[in-house]
Amino acid sequence: KVPALRGKTVVSLFFEDSTRTRMSFETAAKRLSAESMTFSVSTSSVNKGESLRDTVETISDMGVHAFVVRHKSAGVPWQISQWTNASIINAGDGAHQHPTQAIVDCYTVRESLGLTSLNGLRVAIVGDIKHSRVARSNVAAFTLLGAHVTLVAPPTLLPPNTATWPVNVAHSLDEVV
Repeated sequence: KVPALRGKTVVSLFFEDSTRTRMSFETAAKRLSAESMTFSVSTSSVNKGESLRDTVETISDMGVHAFVVRHKSAGVPWQISQWTNASIINAGDGAHQHPTQAIVDCYTVRESLGLTSLNGLRVAIVGDIKHSRVARSNVAAFTLLGAHVTLVAPPTLLPPNTATWPVNVAHSLDEVV
């Protein structure tokens, strides 16, 4: 344990099931000496009709410093940031983004390849890009760090706006490998 977050309170606010992401954040909070609270939708007043805003404002008034938010709807972490002064960490929102996973992916690639930089690295993201929040976040993270990203998927599994993304697109893994 290190004292980096001693005296701070972090809330896991997960409106969508997750084991690895939730436990990773809760473990990190504890290792950084933060107090942690876990919000459980199944046993909360949300089931009696309490709004997301009321839930956030009530928890925020308990002196929370950070919310780790996971929700099935895109944009919810941003919306929550409008209702509290606490820091918001996006742990996945709809098919929109999963930036914390992208950070881990970039770190893992760099460490496993023994690199000091991802600049110039060629990365292929293969599969259902259209419905993947992790793929969207990985495109942003890897390109920001200087990697050249290629999306590989059939046209039906690509988002309609990839022409505006800083990536190459291929429909066959053979042409990329």
